[in-house]
Amino acid sequence: MDEVLETAVEAGHILLESGAEIFRVEETMQRISRYFGVDEQHKEFFVLANGLFATGTTERGHFAKVRQSRVHGARLSKVVAINQLSREIERGAYTLPEVRQELARIKNLPEPPKLMQIVASGLGSAAFCCMFGGGLMDCLAAFLAGLLLYVFVLYVSAPHMSNISGNLLGGALVTVLCLVFHKLGFGRDLSRMIIGSIIPLVPGVAFTNGIRDIADGDYISGAVRLLDALLVFLCIAVGVGVVFTVYRHISGGVLL
Repeated sequence: MDEVLETAVEAGHILLESGAEIFRVEETMQRISRYFGVDEQHKEFFVLANGLFATGTTERGHFAKVRQSRVHGARLSKVVAINQLSREIERGAYTLPEVRQELARIKNLPEPPKLMQIVASGLGSAAFCCMFGGGLMDCLAAFLAGLLLYVFVLYVSAPHMSNISGNLLGGALVTVLCLVFHKLGFGRDLSRMIIGSIIPLVPGVAFTNGIRDIADGDYISGAVRLLDALLVFLCIAVGVGVVFTVYRHISGGVLL
């Protein structure tokens, strides 16, 4: 039973680090422990946005586990893999040692190649610029700005900066790039260029999950995730606003 609870905690920890909702983490842990014979009255799971707690009564005595979790961006591939694993466990497809091996494999899934992330950022920026009404040249400028933004995120911001300073400088960088493109005649609608280009910085999954957690009654975790997302929004807006303010004072006029 100790090993069952350890396995359930490991699965929940991977989900929580990958940005899954609180109810999904708790449900997966309950599924695994229930299938392998741990009764409801012999265990208790409590999950927050940045950690989980598990207690239980086993043949050896009392079981207690605390795992801290830090979300470093959504890893939906891991969430999908754990969800599928928990369903296959309930169908009897895995023994407990096999579950632990599969969890180790999922935990060590590699991130997408950096080149793929950079290209995806550019394509996403161009697509959102188009969705907001930008023209062909605006979308092309947003594509280039999105590419350069994610080069900054992967090689400068993520390894060397805090979340606040990284988003501040990311918003400022996008604005500077779009201003340069606009002055060179490479794109006409500056506002749509900037809106499309900053989309890769927006924590959409965290914001959505925060609302979902609050709707499910997990008020503490939902409020923490919403606050974190709103802080990112504020940092991006400050970065954009500072560049516009400096540009206005240098050029002597309002650009937008």
